[in-house]
Amino acid sequence: MTGFFYDDDRQRATSALEALRLYQAAEAAMRRRTRESMSMGENELLVVRQLLRAQSRGQQVKPGDVAKYLGISTASTTSLLDRLESAGYLRRVPHPSDRRSVYLEPTERADDEVRATLSTMHDRMHQVAAETSPEATEAVIDFLTRMQEAVDSVEPASVLRR
Repeated sequence: MTGFFYDDDRQRATSALEALRLYQAAEAAMRRRTRESMSMGENELLVVRQLLRAQSRGQQVKPGDVAKYLGISTASTTSLLDRLESAGYLRRVPHPSDRRSVYLEPTERADDEVRATLSTMHDRMHQVAAETSPEATEAVIDFLTRMQEAVDSVEPASVLRR
């Protein structure tokens, strides 16, 4: 990348990781502001966004999918879904062929509030991505994919030994 000069590979790697950390911190701060504006916790916002993504893809979400996504118990999931439903962010829809099962759908309120709080950020992020050259975009995708694989391959015991 032009404009950046590094004495060695380690310095370049450290600078890339620092830039990634700064981005993650900025994104976490934006999520916190969004949660606060919607009076939600982290898991509640994650569920609302999961439901909105699924809806846009024409996918159905069951409570068990939410439990798996968040890595929490079914009892905790039920409590979380109850809170979101009573706040008007989701509705439980009966399964068409299984009376014991339900699907979860985001409400218009959820969609409206998430769009109102996140649309400016998403528009700005999309603009930055659109202005990035195809070569740089491929490099970023490759870097982030390999970083995800590196993080995903670490076992919890390995983290504790460090």
